[in-house]
Amino acid sequence: MRYDIITLFPEIINSYCMQSITKRGIEKGVISVNTYNPRDFSKDKHKKVDDTPYGGGEGMVLACQPIFDCYNSIEKIEDSQNYEFIMLSPQGEKFSQKLAKELSNKKQIVFLCGHYEGFDERIRLGLKPREISIGDYVLTGGELACLVLVDSISRNIKDYLGKDESAHNDSFSEGLEGLLEYPHYTKPREYMGLKVPEVLLSGNHKEIEEFRRQESIKRTKARRPDLLN
Repeated sequence: MRYDIITLFPEIINSYCMQSITKRGIEKGVISVNTYNPRDFSKDKHKKVDDTPYGGGEGMVLACQPIFDCYNSIEKIEDSQNYEFIMLSPQGEKFSQKLAKELSNKKQIVFLCGHYEGFDERIRLGLKPREISIGDYVLTGGELACLVLVDSISRNIKDYLGKDESAHNDSFSEGLEGLLEYPHYTKPREYMGLKVPEVLLSGNHKEIEEFRRQESIKRTKARRPDLLN
């Protein structure tokens, strides 16, 4: 998977991607992450990328020219079925595990991170991005939302994790039939009077599997009953 990220703050993206599992995924060649700063494409002598909104109002609006030129500079694969252009926006479709799985089958994703008051509407009209939101709230910029998508999508790509089965049994995954993940335990067997359930120590894999499934159902019913519906 190739991620190309348009952002005014590439250092946020680059810093995160040099940590933990994301770093290992890059080193293994499973994913690549490239950043592009619209300021580098601004024709303004001060490298401005925003301006005041027509009609008045608070804040500054990201201008068309730097965004269009930055986007057009990115080399894109010719197979449109394996390409996606995503704008991070609180107005977009809500991100989910199902969408993460769908996007993990792409070969290239270009992300557009916003900032300030928002985008000139002609960026939407001219570039026609797919708009995605990570929730019903507003962030200062799209970088955090972009990293959420990169992390979640990548977990579904073969060989990204140490074991591909890890993603299969995450909350909301196909392996758990869309339920929340069951509770986990490790050593010691008892801590502050709290004990590991005996079934997990039994070695009976069928009983353990059934116990975990029932715990997933119980946890989902208590915390996210909407998922059961």
